[in-house]
Amino acid sequence: MKFDNLHPWDLRPTEAVALQKELASRVKLQPLPAACDLIAASDVSFNVGGDTLFAAIVVMNRKDFSVVEEVTVQDRVTFPYVPGLLSFRELPILLQGFAQLKVKPDLVLCDGQGIAHPRRLGIASHLGLWLGIPTVGSAKNILCGKYEEPDDTKGSKTPIIHHKEVIGYAVRSRAKVKPIFVSPGHLADLDSSVDLVMSLIDRYRIPVPIRHVHNLSNAVRKEGQPVTSFHSQPASDQDPETSAQPGL
Repeated sequence: MKFDNLHPWDLRPTEAVALQKELASRVKLQPLPAACDLIAASDVSFNVGGDTLFAAIVVMNRKDFSVVEEVTVQDRVTFPYVPGLLSFRELPILLQGFAQLKVKPDLVLCDGQGIAHPRRLGIASHLGLWLGIPTVGSAKNILCGKYEEPDDTKGSKTPIIHHKEVIGYAVRSRAKVKPIFVSPGHLADLDSSVDLVMSLIDRYRIPVPIRHVHNLSNAVRKEGQPVTSFHSQPASDQDPETSAQPGL
């Protein structure tokens, strides 16, 4: 997969904050295209106290959740962990993985925030600007803003409000389980992002592509063997409900 360089990565945290503010103005919110058949998901894991990141990308067929392609990468950390600046830590290694993809996905689903971010540039929005394709954030935890609990029924949602602006939704992906937090990244909007995420829910709280890629990144972290594969296999039914690091 080819994409242009958006900016350099050798930045100090204060410079990264300034860049976030500038990049946020480039994010476009619009309904997702009707045809989003190839869904990619990305995830990064790490060993606590270590200096290596392990990234995974999976491309799935939206119709049956069959896996089209998988890529994993490992590399040294180049940016410190700073709340609100997760994308500057994780995107360099994820972009290495996206550069290896043989197929171009129609959309990328991120385990993290889109515009539901203090400066409106979570990892999903930042990645969308780099790749130039629609991105959506689906996070397990809220980063900023306030919301009321949605009804207990599947599909119920309530707005996440920050500085009087709706920046995402708390969504009950399954009845009587904790909500997930959905926000558009880039080339997506609030309602179509929620519809997309709900179409990727099966019998677990977390969307299928994110569950699968989370398992994959943890597997490469434990085994230490990056993989690249192009195939079609059923998605894993395992259900990780925790993440090595909160999605920002």
